[in-house]
Amino acid sequence: MMLLSELKQENLGVQFYIESLTNVLAVHLLRQYSAPISRVTVFQGGLTERQLLEVLEYINEYLSLDIKLADLAQLLGISKFHFSHLFKQSIGITPYQYLLQQRVERAKELLKQTNRSIVDIALECGFNSHSHLSKQFRNFTGMTPTAYKAN
Repeated sequence: MMLLSELKQENLGVQFYIESLTNVLAVHLLRQYSAPISRVTVFQGGLTERQLLEVLEYINEYLSLDIKLADLAQLLGISKFHFSHLFKQSIGITPYQYLLQQRVERAKELLKQTNRSIVDIALECGFNSHSHLSKQFRNFTGMTPTAYKAN
């Protein structure tokens, strides 16, 4: 339902979110409707420290761009599904949640340190619009960017 809702909204800036939802749907379908495999590899501990650092640095450096799950997985030479699982095991949240969290944190810094417009800050932080930033900002902080800037 979440995937259908996002597709109906036709927001081009949430491609990463749509990819994540697609992956979740694929994993669900595989788990529920595929034949059991006799040997399943269990991953302990998630990504290595070096892999995690490489991914986090990439996200930080290219935060303003449209980062895709495939881009992050390709950095490490693993599949999107495998990467997403290991990332969540390492960090405790999905790659998409981490990306949003980092974008909101960067927006908070820019709101306090500059006099730039919220639209400019939204675009610089990788959001596709002022309203997208406002929605995510409110989800993470409980207030709008304008209210945060005023404090």
